[in-house]
Amino acid sequence: MAIQEINNAEFEEVVLKSDKPVLVDFNATWCGPCRMLKPVLEEIADERADVKVVGIDVDENRDLAGEYGVFSIPCLVLFKDGAEADRSVGLVPKEQVLALLG
Repeated sequence: MAIQEINNAEFEEVVLKSDKPVLVDFNATWCGPCRMLKPVLEEIADERADVKVVGIDVDENRDLAGEYGVFSIPCLVLFKDGAEADRSVGLVPKEQVLALLG
């Protein structure tokens, strides 16, 4: 399953009401580390059917980024049952992303 790009309007339905864990990638198109992390997240999205992987552009969704305290990107936030369960900030290796998922 590919990374699903979402916006403020879709966040509640796609992330907060999801019946499975959701890994949210807060990113920006101009961010080098974000672009480096994207292929890793695409691999995980393809390998892990038990987790949704979604991307949110912080420039286009500033309110959402502010609401969740995203001040540095890339920022991965894991949501379970509609609440934040864990997060990771910065470029991290695949193993660290998988550890975040548990």
